Amino acid sequence: MKYVFLTLFTMSVSFSVNAQGDTRLYADKIPNYKEAPNLVSSATTDGIMRVSNVSIPTYTLFLAPNSSNTPTPFVVICPGGGYRILASTHEGTDIAKKFNEIGVSALVLYYRMPNDLNQVNKEFAPLQDAQQAIRLVRQQAQKWKVDPTKVGIMGFSAGGHLASTAATHFDKDYVGLNDGINLRPDFQILLYPVVTFRDYAHAGSRQNLVGNNPSEDQLHLFSNEEQVNAKTPPAFIVHAADDKAVPVRNSLAYIEKLNSFGVAADYIQYAKGGHGFGLINKTTPNRWFDDLANWFSANQLR
Repeated sequence: MKYVFLTLFTMSVSFSVNAQGDTRLYADKIPNYKEAPNLVSSATTDGIMRVSNVSIPTYTLFLAPNSSNTPTPFVVICPGGGYRILASTHEGTDIAKKFNEIGVSALVLYYRMPNDLNQVNKEFAPLQDAQQAIRLVRQQAQKWKVDPTKVGIMGFSAGGHLASTAATHFDKDYVGLNDGINLRPDFQILLYPVVTFRDYAHAGSRQNLVGNNPSEDQLHLFSNEEQVNAKTPPAFIVHAADDKAVPVRNSLAYIEKLNSFGVAADYIQYAKGGHGFGLINKTTPNRWFDDLANWFSANQLR
């Protein structure tokens, strides 16, 4: 039954001509894993594919056209969904294709949804998968023609929490391999991110990751504004002031901490747009991805 579910999932997300096909993230044993039924499923409504119950992490690879064979920058993309589902198209594959258009390679990470059925310690499963994705990109840098010094991470909403966690917790290898591979992203890109688990947290993301009664240690560990230091990678952040799901204070608090340590942070704040707009904020003709492309150039990332 596990094989059948995984096959259906792979078929459901491998629709892009640019995608190289879905692959299991871990070639061998999945860390922090308990054997249980794989109940992954997907559904599409309003043009958005939502993937649920991911317990075996996979990725879809999008390599940019590269006629010159010059190593490309690379972005690991973490779709959002409150640590409950993955909005895998408008916060995943659509974004990867845009990166390919500007000569940037990417992968969409189908990271594990925290649950006690499949994981020993559910709060660490998504971070383990994010770190493994960064490790994999650097391991495959020569094969994929990637510049290993230009590997970043991107996340939307709860995926933004995961991305900012990876960007602030890289000194410890949560996968446990301790193989010397650099797990620090070279940059981070956050769209309407969940950052804190404190007063203005997104309650659903916090509950799904650390439960109803998190300890002070858990709150501190996963409030990523509290984990920033001078080694935190530079950031590009986008948020709308009228976001009712994830208050803009998440981004503002993170930027304040980045600034306090001298870490560069470029920020776009829309007056309107709400939450979950993906590539297109329909309230404005301005396109954040155009600014992001300019940011890549200005920071010599492409």
